[in-house]
Amino acid sequence: MEQLPVNMIERIEVVRGGGSSLYGSSAIGGTVNVITKIPKKSSYELNYNYQNINGQSNDRQLLGNATVLSENKNAGISFFLNRRDRDFYDHNDDNYSELPLIENTSLGSNAFFLPTENQKIELSLSNLNEYRFGGEMVLDKPAYLAKQSEERTHNVWMASADYQINFNDENTSLITYLAWQNTARKHYTGIIPDGGEALQNHLENPPYGTSDVGTYNMGIQLNHRVNNFLNGKNTFTFGTEYVIDDVFDEIPAYNYLIDQTTKDLGIFLQSDWEISPALTLLSGVRMDAHNLVNEPIFNPRVSLLYKHKDYTQFRLNYGTGFRAPQAFDSDLHIAFAGGGISRISLSPDLIPERSQSLSGSINFDKPTEHLIVGFTLEGFYTRLKNAFLLQPIGQDSFGELFEKQNGQGATVQGGTFEVRANYNRKVQLETGFTLQTSQFDNPLEYIDGLEGITEFIRTPNDYGFATLSFTPNQKFSANFNYVYTGKMLVPHFAGAPNQEVDEIITAKPFQELSAKVAYTLGIERVKSNIEIYGGVKNMFNSYQNDFDIGKNRDSNFVYGPSTPRTFYIGVKLKSK
Repeated sequence: MEQLPVNMIERIEVVRGGGSSLYGSSAIGGTVNVITKIPKKSSYELNYNYQNINGQSNDRQLLGNATVLSENKNAGISFFLNRRDRDFYDHNDDNYSELPLIENTSLGSNAFFLPTENQKIELSLSNLNEYRFGGEMVLDKPAYLAKQSEERTHNVWMASADYQINFNDENTSLITYLAWQNTARKHYTGIIPDGGEALQNHLENPPYGTSDVGTYNMGIQLNHRVNNFLNGKNTFTFGTEYVIDDVFDEIPAYNYLIDQTTKDLGIFLQSDWEISPALTLLSGVRMDAHNLVNEPIFNPRVSLLYKHKDYTQFRLNYGTGFRAPQAFDSDLHIAFAGGGISRISLSPDLIPERSQSLSGSINFDKPTEHLIVGFTLEGFYTRLKNAFLLQPIGQDSFGELFEKQNGQGATVQGGTFEVRANYNRKVQLETGFTLQTSQFDNPLEYIDGLEGITEFIRTPNDYGFATLSFTPNQKFSANFNYVYTGKMLVPHFAGAPNQEVDEIITAKPFQELSAKVAYTLGIERVKSNIEIYGGVKNMFNSYQNDFDIGKNRDSNFVYGPSTPRTFYIGVKLKSK
């Protein structure tokens, strides 16, 4: 997510629950849709911001985008450009970074064309180049000569094409889409040995690796609305999609290789039945045929929505899903642990992880002349069968070994309460809090030799947020953001001078408070606005303070807020 340029994103939608069959087989707890910008009017925007991380490191970012529409607005194209440079950040003064150096350049375009009034074609193409370097903070020698370092060079291409035609008096639509992404990655993860034959082998054959990951997604979807269906309205959706993932990740020096091609054919049928103006039933089934699963898997999903008057909604969702026994992006992660390198392999006996999810919610939003107040109360329950887990299976000459295996089962359940209010579109408050439990059926041994635990690691049982926005006029705005992260269990491998034993610690809660103010000036001569803004993230510096030191540190021993106290200022020039 950090690699995606924010100026290419229109909005982010969070869809709770797994009630729709249109989403993928693993969309059970919900779906996060990152929706990119589509040209709407001719405009431009140029934004520069500077951040200072805890008085030590600099982070500079330049973002620009422009949109051009044809005179009759039946075609348009938008371009975006993003450049970011971030220095190392060392929190404990041991000359090893807690935040890596980043050099990122991204550019791309989105376009649309309306050949007729009822047809639309959308095209997008983008490229992301990023260099990351973390570990011993040296740049005057190759990564393999640093005492410990991680180096990553990414070249990512993304492209998509969508075609939609509406007909039958707008009651029927046909949508086709094609998407492609390729990630070429060169990487190094290593610790230089202290001497002897190991050092000689390291110098002669440093552990550089390459990744080539390609994803292809194509599909077709037919929607048809029946306006008189058992005294109601019903929109039927039938579709199919085909997804290919080709993963190749290799480090010859570590005898490490993931070479896997997965293919998944999904077919779905859904009914969106408006039984009455107050009651809607969304139901469907999705069938997936995966090349690593012996039999097709059927996943029914259903959602019932009841509207009471204009301001109260009751919703109930149920859905099933699965994750295939394949290598995911997180499985390519290599870390330092126990004075060596930790690697992940897939068990030859790995079978799909299955899930059932049930959720219910009450949503209330009541407007008055000047005030809108509302709340959401939600409960959720997800049952996992054959849940994926990382099991320690010992060591080799390079370090720790983990295998992705199936567990007996796990349960995630809890509730969320959110409150929101808006006064006259000038003051807005949103806040929410979640209580949950996440536990396996039987204790798991996260570190070889330590007693197992049932709780999920790095997963707090309570967390919350609050956002207060103040916009008295079109020129001035301010907002305050609060994030609470509760206690969590975190494994900690020995190896660093400050950590002599393996253990699982209970991390303290964190409370982050951030603030931003902005002022906008109009430049009528060029029909533009210039916005000057600034603020502070994590103003009370609520940040992890027990990082390991030295080259044999446990690089996975990281939890809590992503950055310490950070001040920032910026200027944005954009068309009106």
